[in-house]
Order: sequence, then C-alpha cells, then structure tokens
Amino acid sequence: MRTAICPGSFDPITLGHLNIIRRAAKIFDHVVVLITVNSGKTRPMFTIEERADMVRRAVSRYPNVTVDTSDILLAEYARRYEGAVLVKGLRAASDFEYEFQMDLINKNINPQLETMFLTASGKYTFLSSSVVREMARYGADLTGLVPDELKAEIEAKAKTWLK
Repeated sequence: MRTAICPGSFDPITLGHLNIIRRAAKIFDHVVVLITVNSGKTRPMFTIEERADMVRRAVSRYPNVTVDTSDILLAEYARRYEGAVLVKGLRAASDFEYEFQMDLINKNINPQLETMFLTASGKYTFLSSSVVREMARYGADLTGLVPDELKAEIEAKAKTWLK
C-alpha cells in the first residue's frame, strides 16, 4: 500500500489544503494528514487538538484519508510507513525554494523518504492559513477560503484570538 503524508500546521485548514489532500487521495492508497507543531509559529490560533478535530471533519468524505498529530521530526515520523511519500503543495517559486531545502534536510535524516510536489490550483495560489487568520481577525468573509462547515468556528475563534 502506498502511503502519502501531507504535513502542515493547518492553523486553520483552507480549501487550498483540501485541494492538495483530495488530489493526493486520488493518487495514493492511503493519505495521512499530519498536523505538526511549527516552532516558528509562536501563537497558533487553534490548539493542535482543535486543528486535528477540524481537519478530521473536513476530510471525512475521503475514505482513504486519516488524520494524525506529531511533535517529532517529519522525517522520523515517516519511518512509521514503509515507502511513504511526503506530498507538499506549492503556490509560488518561493514555496519551492523552501520545500526543496526541507526535502534535502529530510533526506539527510531519512534517505528513503521521497517528496512529491503538487502545484496549487490557480484559484488557491494566494491562499494560506496566515491569510485566513488575518482576514478572520478583521471580520472579513471567509467564504470560498475555508470549508463551509468550519467557517463559523474559525470566525468565532478569531474574535478572541490575540486579545
């Protein structure tokens, strides 16, 4: 069975994330959406448990997709799945530079680990969790940016985040 790991902080999950997950689910037998701790983000909007719950609800329609959390190095986590492939979404050239560097670091730790890059669908090239958090913080409409079933929850959390 070929397993893909789609890692990220998903703070919160966006329709761009879901686009990459959906496409990976068509290619691989099993997809693990891995919510990771990003040490570079000091004030996440949602706890890792809240993010895992939101992602589970957002991917529930995909039978071959599961959700997990981890606070260990991604390359170490991937050892749990024989022949696992990391699937990363790319929005712009700057994403490629960063992800290429991460791929080299991951290969240094786990030489068998491969990374597949999927380019973002055109309508999501501008979309990131950071953009969603900022828009939500100012009360902007998140329609078309986040899953409909999570929109109200994200908007409500934004009202108290960073206060």
